[in-house]
Amino acid sequence: MRSPVNSPGILHYSTELEGGKHWSLTMRANTALRLTDLEGGASVGMLFYNPQDMLERYNAPDTLKCQHTFKLTRGNCLYSDMGRIFCSVTHDDVGWHDTVSGTSTKAIVERQWGARDYQNDRNGWKQNGRDAFLVEAAKYGLGKRDLAMNVNWFARVAVDDEGVLAYVPSNSKAGDSVELRFEMDTLILLHTCPHPLDPSAEYPVKPIGLEIKEVHAAAHDDECRLSRPENGRGFENNRLYHIGCGCGGAR
Repeated sequence: MRSPVNSPGILHYSTELEGGKHWSLTMRANTALRLTDLEGGASVGMLFYNPQDMLERYNAPDTLKCQHTFKLTRGNCLYSDMGRIFCSVTHDDVGWHDTVSGTSTKAIVERQWGARDYQNDRNGWKQNGRDAFLVEAAKYGLGKRDLAMNVNWFARVAVDDEGVLAYVPSNSKAGDSVELRFEMDTLILLHTCPHPLDPSAEYPVKPIGLEIKEVHAAAHDDECRLSRPENGRGFENNRLYHIGCGCGGAR
């Protein structure tokens, strides 16, 4: 059921996460998560699941096609594969967030920055996004088969005429932030490992700030609800879900 709104605007928690690290938590409906790029050039990989039914997870193709976009920014909603909305982007200083490039792997990191492991290099080792996701996923009984396409907050990719993706450096500046309002209870897995297409000469270690606060539920004239006709139907699917009417409807 939808969590009650207690004191909208009240900050409940804040912390910083170093580069090359990972974390997970369950965000309740009517709370918001603000991510802040502390030094510039950050990239935050994120996955989304329904904690009540882990088979329901983020669907990148539906998110993009139903909103007629290649990027995520303010006004966009992030859809599950059941036609419901996990969260909405209510604030964005960056203007472009990638959700098509996937995440870095051990092979990508070793090819770009050389091999280092925790056993030999301790805190100087080089974590990759896929393994970071798997470490967090295992805490909830999830594994390799449960990984889906992820979002890369703060990162931008360009596409040439041949369809080749290229990383755009300096897309995010120090102090830039993006805020997600959660429309349903959502388990998120996140990491601060490098973007898979990052061409940096050195393994980038970019910290981020995280803040969690209470917010109001989306109003009938909410920007995210009205930004696309499909989003209105997505919010209706959420409403039916929260009153116990089962699965989402068609968009």
